[in-house]
Amino acid sequence: MKKFIFLSILGLVIMAFSSAAYAQFEFKASGFIDAQWFYNVNATAANPAGGFYNALPAAFKWDPGTAIKGGALDRKVNYYESRARLKFDAIMDKNLSGTIFFEMDSARWGDIAGGSTAKISERNTYGYWSGDRAAVEIKNIYIDFGLPYIGIPVPMSFRVGAQPLSIRNPIFLYTDGMGVIWTSKVDPVALQLLWFKPFEGRDAVSQDDVDVLGGHVTAKLGTISAGAYAVYYNMNAYPFSAITAGTVYGYTASYDAEMWWLGAYADGKVGPVDINVDGIYDRGKVMPRGSVYGPFSFVPDVKYRGWALRAKIDFPWDKFNFGLTGYYATGADTEDTSATGLPGSSPGSGIKPYSTKVSSYVIPPGSESGAIFGESVVFYSFWGNRGDSGIANTLNYNQMSRGPIGGTWMAKAYASVKAAPWYKVTLQGMYIGDTTKNGDTFGTARSYNPFFGGFTLRDKKDIGWEFDIINEIQIYKNLKLVVAGGYLFAGKAMDQYTGYTFGPFAFNDEIKNPWAITWNLTYNF
Repeated sequence: MKKFIFLSILGLVIMAFSSAAYAQFEFKASGFIDAQWFYNVNATAANPAGGFYNALPAAFKWDPGTAIKGGALDRKVNYYESRARLKFDAIMDKNLSGTIFFEMDSARWGDIAGGSTAKISERNTYGYWSGDRAAVEIKNIYIDFGLPYIGIPVPMSFRVGAQPLSIRNPIFLYTDGMGVIWTSKVDPVALQLLWFKPFEGRDAVSQDDVDVLGGHVTAKLGTISAGAYAVYYNMNAYPFSAITAGTVYGYTASYDAEMWWLGAYADGKVGPVDINVDGIYDRGKVMPRGSVYGPFSFVPDVKYRGWALRAKIDFPWDKFNFGLTGYYATGADTEDTSATGLPGSSPGSGIKPYSTKVSSYVIPPGSESGAIFGESVVFYSFWGNRGDSGIANTLNYNQMSRGPIGGTWMAKAYASVKAAPWYKVTLQGMYIGDTTKNGDTFGTARSYNPFFGGFTLRDKKDIGWEFDIINEIQIYKNLKLVVAGGYLFAGKAMDQYTGYTFGPFAFNDEIKNPWAITWNLTYNF
């Protein structure tokens, strides 16, 4: 009996101490499940690896070599897709936590077995008929911890692992990768230093590595939050597509690249209006390796010099919101730039032998800003369907690209009203212009050039006018439906060269005006 009482008391003590030990531990799960639909004409899906000009996918333009119209040009496109995300946070206390984040996609309802050639294994294919796909992806795995006090009177925290690299992501940088972010904050200033590792080459040397270094400082100044950043990409293996498992040891890339991005911004409230202002400048070069072109090669480096400015003003009033947005992003010059921007490649105009300069605003390899930009339904990506559509939605995982805005400028006005607790409607209209020189960012039209003695790319500045309507319906607290439609009155800068000529005349095609209807149903938890 005494033994039973003693063991009972011992058990209660163990339970008490166990409860105390784990009282601070918290385990959270969150995520979403969605379904969405697309129906459009000439409003392409997300545009992977788009070049610096003539950048529509082949399916949405004429092939000047064969004079054949792309299979999707001027045709109706109709499909469904879905995504799910599941995030686990193991929180010990405010100074220590770990995160594991999964993502699952059905790129199309009715996915192809084994995925398409653009997919890895069965990634993005859980919509395959009969199911049972291996479509679970690891998005993030990282540790957050605060540094214990060691005599330095400045609070410091670290995030270590596969994590988001995100700075002003609608126009600059969002990607996931392995890295370390150090954060220190002394009100009203916060400083972040970051290091990421896109590619580790031979372990014994660093001549084929890719590293990302950067700093980001923010400050709260009254009602305004201001910030500035500098990010450096040292790419000793470029483009990334040349990197495979079989080329790690003894690998020599075709090119080196060094790039800087410098930016500043301000967000906040000025009187009755909310403002967002951004400015960013990119500078660097891509260099050929002697092992590819020979030690005495005269292939020049390609210099990158581009910039972008953006401003947004919102005036909220009762149930209404009125806003203006505008930006300008530099475009390439086809007399200096090839479609890829790589050394040794020929400019689009055909006047100079080698590409020497990319004056288009560019974003880093792998940045998904094109999808995040979300400023329209047809031409740019649309926030309501996760940015999975948009003519100008450029994403290149292997090289620098125009991103969401390179080669274009835009002025937009919009108004929204929350007509009911469960319903909000937004109307918006915008003019979109082309900033590419001696050619068009998306159009391929040509004209006869008597000085060149042939046909060269035609240069027009009018991409067009777009008008959209966006409906947001809150079915339940955690279940939302977004239904939107848009129409783009395409300008001359969207015309396509058919490949036919007659004497000094080139036959260009005025494509059908792009339009799109899309909806998204999302359950958040």
